[in-house]
Amino acid sequence: MKRINQISSWLVTISSPFVIIMLAVRILFTPLFLIIEYNFPGFPPDSYGFTTEDRLRWGTDSMNYLFDRTNTKSFSDLKFEDGSNIYNDREISHMIDVKVLLQKMLNIFYVILGIYILIFIASIKNKNYQYFYKGLSRGGWVTIGLLTVIIAGIVISFDQLFTLFHKLFFTGDTWLFNYSDTLIRLFPMRLWQDAFIMMGVISLIISFVCVSLGKKQRKNEIVGK
Repeated sequence: MKRINQISSWLVTISSPFVIIMLAVRILFTPLFLIIEYNFPGFPPDSYGFTTEDRLRWGTDSMNYLFDRTNTKSFSDLKFEDGSNIYNDREISHMIDVKVLLQKMLNIFYVILGIYILIFIASIKNKNYQYFYKGLSRGGWVTIGLLTVIIAGIVISFDQLFTLFHKLFFTGDTWLFNYSDTLIRLFPMRLWQDAFIMMGVISLIISFVCVSLGKKQRKNEIVGK
């Protein structure tokens, strides 16, 4: 039983960075984020004519499509008042790629969360909380280290970090667009830079909570001895 507990503890540690970052993604990417971002002082206006209200409308609809799990609608359903498509074919193709990647990541995220719940229930039943909390604590530290590297990348050159991210997950230059394209007008580089920073902050907060849970459990063990 001890061996099983140790294995499950390390599984929690190894998977924690992914879970923490995906949890931050799910917390961050809501219409509230767009409301704050588009209205934030100094956020660049759209030089091609979108108002803040336009950006909020189409940006929110686009985000909802990305996280929609029913797949009953497509990005081609998004149209301007004159009936023309919000996105061109190249943009739609990329948005579909993003949605497929996002949904796969979310599926893995939910499966791992389910496994965490099972491990936690088993730890309650066997009164072996220390293994689960130790795994979370180690995972928190690993995530903090990973985020330190990412934050350093943002400080040194966000453009290079952004490019590396897209080269890792997408093929060719399918993610490159003109400044006049709707995707860039709705989601300029400033938005993604802020998003990376906010995801880092949220992830750090979650990581420190995980670390503190491990410390609290160790203190309880010492007091209980």
